[in-house]
Amino acid sequence: MRRRRCNEVGRLPAVYPTRDFVEVGGLMSYGTNVMDAFRQLGIYAARILKGAKPADLPVVQPTKFDFVINLATAKALGIDVSPTLLARADEVIE
Repeated sequence: MRRRRCNEVGRLPAVYPTRDFVEVGGLMSYGTNVMDAFRQLGIYAARILKGAKPADLPVVQPTKFDFVINLATAKALGIDVSPTLLARADEVIE
């Protein structure tokens, strides 16, 4: 059985939470940068291992977000992506 691309079944444009979906055929994603979140997790774990009490540590919100567009998918769906939107993207997959 062949694996289907994200937008291949219903041919509906969608925005996904992570870039992984866009890499396999999704139209676009906007969400937290996973590598940055892992880095923050490491910093948090190091503070706990050095003796900080977890209850005393502040809640950390994401600070870096990625906006990725897949132009091949946009073309397959018949969507024209504006140059302004392309300029705002962190990465454009062609």
